[in-house]
Amino acid sequence: MPPDRSRTPKNLSLTNRYAFFAGCVLITLASLPWLGSLWPLTLSTALLSLIGINDLLQTRQAVRRNYPILGNLRYLIETIRPEIRQYLLENDSDPLPFSRAQRSLVYARAKNQVADKAFGTLSDVYGTGFEFISHSIRTASHSDPRTFRVTIGGPQCSQPYSASIFNISAMSFGSLSANAIRALNHGARMGGFAHDTGEGSISPYHREHGGDLIWELGSGYFGCRDEQGNFDPERFAEQARQPQVRMIEIKLSQGAKPGHGGILPKHKISAEIAATRGVPMDRDCVSPASHSSFSTPLELLAFIARLRELSGGKPVGFKLCLGHPWEFMAIAKAMLQSGILPDFIVIDGKEGGTGAAPLEFTNHIGVPLREGLLFVHNTLVGLNLREHIKLGASGKIVSAFDIASVLAIGADWANSARGFMFAIGCIQSQSCHTNKCPTGVATQDPLRQRALVVPDKAERVYNYHRNTLQALSEMLAAAGLEHPSQLEAKHLVRRVSATQISLFSQLHIFLEPGALLREQLEGDFYPKMWEMAQAESFEPRTP
Repeated sequence: MPPDRSRTPKNLSLTNRYAFFAGCVLITLASLPWLGSLWPLTLSTALLSLIGINDLLQTRQAVRRNYPILGNLRYLIETIRPEIRQYLLENDSDPLPFSRAQRSLVYARAKNQVADKAFGTLSDVYGTGFEFISHSIRTASHSDPRTFRVTIGGPQCSQPYSASIFNISAMSFGSLSANAIRALNHGARMGGFAHDTGEGSISPYHREHGGDLIWELGSGYFGCRDEQGNFDPERFAEQARQPQVRMIEIKLSQGAKPGHGGILPKHKISAEIAATRGVPMDRDCVSPASHSSFSTPLELLAFIARLRELSGGKPVGFKLCLGHPWEFMAIAKAMLQSGILPDFIVIDGKEGGTGAAPLEFTNHIGVPLREGLLFVHNTLVGLNLREHIKLGASGKIVSAFDIASVLAIGADWANSARGFMFAIGCIQSQSCHTNKCPTGVATQDPLRQRALVVPDKAERVYNYHRNTLQALSEMLAAAGLEHPSQLEAKHLVRRVSATQISLFSQLHIFLEPGALLREQLEGDFYPKMWEMAQAESFEPRTP
């Protein structure tokens, strides 16, 4: 029988807890007469004794009070636990946030190294959820990835933009370091693709190398705000008309923390950030959860039309992580009622996120990318608006197959944030919000970001983009296709059980053109959401 620990003598338990501390004190005192020859031992035990005394006197951590000196090991191990797991315990296929295999793929492509894998796949091809693209007996010739572009700009836009189908997603200066922004934009310039500024406005580092910019306009209106934090049309027009700015993106919500707004901690706000954003340095920089320039779907579209006019006719759209379905349908109803169309919509999945967010938001708020993308695509198709509005997709996209998987269900192009962070050296330390990023990517510490060498990392950004699109070209050729626009849901397959696979076209519902305009629509979900939506308000219509 196991020993009855309830009968363990109280004094023995006390001795066990304090034995190491007491031993250090006794050795220190006993070795003092021989200090000349035993000073290393005396010094070591004296320092440990002082740590023990401090542990006994402090009041914040009970483990250290009950186990002086030794209790500190618990906090030390907890501190390095993520590194131990990542480097020693994690499998190559452990998926969250990104697997070792995913990161290794990006690193190899960024360094222009061979990313081929020997001896077969490590994926469980019979596991539920496994996905693949079907190949064709009649393969196509490999297309030049430089032709993988999409023209963004509807009938109300006078300066359409020819964008790559793979671009850098929104990451602000402030969240990222100056050198990280420099490297990303330089790489974008080299590769001819776009760099989304994030909501932190256009910094001098975005302008330094002249890469194409998508200016993201958040609820804080950074870069175009007045002293009260409201939208300033004159400041907006001054920046939006610069040739480097190719599109304007209104951020309604983001995948990492939809409905929460954004926060840049004050310890990360430098004088440069304050000047770029137009904010003070003595407090956290907070982006409100909602915009002050509009509060209804019709007002949102009027704001889009105003920005398009102020920018000189450049493409204007919005980004959102889908939430209540009737709210997006309310925007769609407002499009029909007002006749104003956004040039593009970017759907951000809840799996996205480069910074910190409350755990409940990260885990339990927002719609994942594919479901959100499919809903937006279907709504626009059902209203005969899809051909006028381009769709972008962002959310955990790092590989050619990731790009193909969103293009097949409705996207026109894909954005990646963390993929390009890996390309410039991110090691997924998950310390983005601490200002102590070990690779200089997500920090404002001058010494830390000095480690990020811009010319080298810019080359890696260019390589990662080029090699990923080259891999996509090869996948398309194997499937008998010549351009990403030819991808359809019927080309991709998912295993739904140990004995069954289904085409994406079988798994998902795709509305027919104009379906939402008909009086009779099959199914329950889309008709119900359409009935609840109203152009005059984001509130659902009550029956």
